[in-house]
Amino acid sequence: MNIYLESFKTFFKIGIFTLGGGYAMIPLIEEEVVNKKQWVSKEEFLDIIAIAQSCPGVFAINTSIFIGYKLSKLRGAIATALGTALPSFLIILGIAMFFHEFQDNPIVASIFRGIRPAVVALIAVPTFNLAKSAHVSWANCWIPIGGALLIWLLGVSPIFIILAAAICGWCYGKYIKPTI
Repeated sequence: MNIYLESFKTFFKIGIFTLGGGYAMIPLIEEEVVNKKQWVSKEEFLDIIAIAQSCPGVFAINTSIFIGYKLSKLRGAIATALGTALPSFLIILGIAMFFHEFQDNPIVASIFRGIRPAVVALIAVPTFNLAKSAHVSWANCWIPIGGALLIWLLGVSPIFIILAAAICGWCYGKYIKPTI
């Protein structure tokens, strides 16, 4: 099958069956592109996630663009980006066209109340997988926990957390525990 069509269909399928945004897509993307299709390795996938989070824009689109570019340069990036974005666009278009007909429907409200906890789980799983792959252990788990608490409770900008972590990591590697 044509790589453009196959990558478009893969990301379209991921986009259409994912509720909860880009972070909820991570396990589905990983399953498809790392485990099933083996388009990227686990290590490459983790690097792509880190870079996609650092770039401005929609996380899921950034991730799909990096994977598509790795597969087939610019055309691959366009195919995967369209595959990721098109389902959301079509769903939002459909909702906008018919929203007034079901906005007060108690069944719809109940469905969404049930979906919300599942979305939390979909976001938690890649978080734990990323922590394991990034070698977060009991000795250093205070770093992501402390960073999350600073952002959540005190409203510290994530940019400052990233900069502080980079400086601390550099100092640790340079002065405390040099690498071999």
